[in-house]
Amino acid sequence: MGLVAVPGFARNRFSAADKLNVGLIGVGLRGTNHLKNLLLRKDVNVTAICDVDEARIALAKELIVGAGGKSPKIYGSSDMDYKNLLEQTDVDAVVIATPWLWHTRMTVDAMEAGKYAGVEVSASNTLEECWDLVNTHERTGTHMMILENVNYRRDILAVLNMVKQNIFGELVHFRCGYQHDLRHVKFNDGKSPNGKGVEFGEKGVSEAKWRTEHSVKRNADVYPTHGLGPIAVMADINRGNRFMSMTSHASKGIGLHNYIVKEGGENHANAKVKFKQGDVITSTINTANGETIIITHDCNLPRPYSLGFRVQGANGLWEVDGNRIYVDGKSEPHKWDEAQSWLDQYDHPLWKKYGEYALDAGHGGMDFFVMNSFVESAKQNIAPPLDAYDAAAWSAVTPLSEVSIANNGEPQDFPDFTRGLWIKRKPYDWMKENY
Repeated sequence: MGLVAVPGFARNRFSAADKLNVGLIGVGLRGTNHLKNLLLRKDVNVTAICDVDEARIALAKELIVGAGGKSPKIYGSSDMDYKNLLEQTDVDAVVIATPWLWHTRMTVDAMEAGKYAGVEVSASNTLEECWDLVNTHERTGTHMMILENVNYRRDILAVLNMVKQNIFGELVHFRCGYQHDLRHVKFNDGKSPNGKGVEFGEKGVSEAKWRTEHSVKRNADVYPTHGLGPIAVMADINRGNRFMSMTSHASKGIGLHNYIVKEGGENHANAKVKFKQGDVITSTINTANGETIIITHDCNLPRPYSLGFRVQGANGLWEVDGNRIYVDGKSEPHKWDEAQSWLDQYDHPLWKKYGEYALDAGHGGMDFFVMNSFVESAKQNIAPPLDAYDAAAWSAVTPLSEVSIANNGEPQDFPDFTRGLWIKRKPYDWMKENY
């Protein structure tokens, strides 16, 4: 993916033949998926795991030993036991897949300990945390990568290829978001049939233990990166372009309450909970180069899944909903082309080479590529394609949207996390066949 070393930072610690020793912090559903992909690699040893859930630890240990690995060191006696994992000398890199409120503090502590860090999305909850990622990276010289798997989705990389080959002309406008009915995730007691239930917090299981509280207490786009990450790369954000300002608005919030009443009855205790988050949150970003980006967060109402991508330039556009493309001078005037022939023509070299192997890795194969990029970056100790500046800029949407919504859509300025270096930073060459 055209990884570029940062001058003056730590020199490479690994040869091509070396194995990377990885520790996992958080082995819930997402962390276990990462673990399974790491165990398929011959260049990785999983030497340590950390989780406060003994059942998840037992499952992870069983998977590691079953794959022929040595029994890992176990951490999880307290919420802070991950710090002891970070002191382990046979851990070179860590994968962090914990609840959102732990992401930044664990990533910062990992960089402080000299461990190459991969963190799940979103990376930060506040602007202060965004700056913590950037400042710690710059001060320690240790790298971190935001593990945004959608950046590696097959259609996304094909459209990125089209963007880089100027098929759409000069870029003008983008749309994206996270439109996903997550009511069954936000309410789950582990007992109700079909995975349904209306419990969360202490009575909830899996993500319902922590994720739903964000909807109770925050009126914000709390999960922007699945949509924004791919668009940011297409728009060269932090590398010749940057986010300038954003406005956000929220609809009324009735979806979660209605779900509780439907599944648990109007007399259930949780039917009295007041949810602060609007059901549909719409944010509009303008960039230094003059593009606009509309982001939608829509997770509390019944609907099919879509990330709502639209990439539009002076010569045409692609829309994921409807799987359609229009290219001026190539398409029949005023009529859409079915997109698949275009996507096949501009299929990314990595997908052509590894696509069949990657398909079993999870989420349609993109989990293989994001983890491969992390491992190869960490082995060489070089800057990853999705770095601390990206993690900060994309995650900043959450706190900025919260303030904008609270102030009737008042525009919010994005911090320049690169401190002006976006002007001269060069985009990664995402079209290279090899990492």
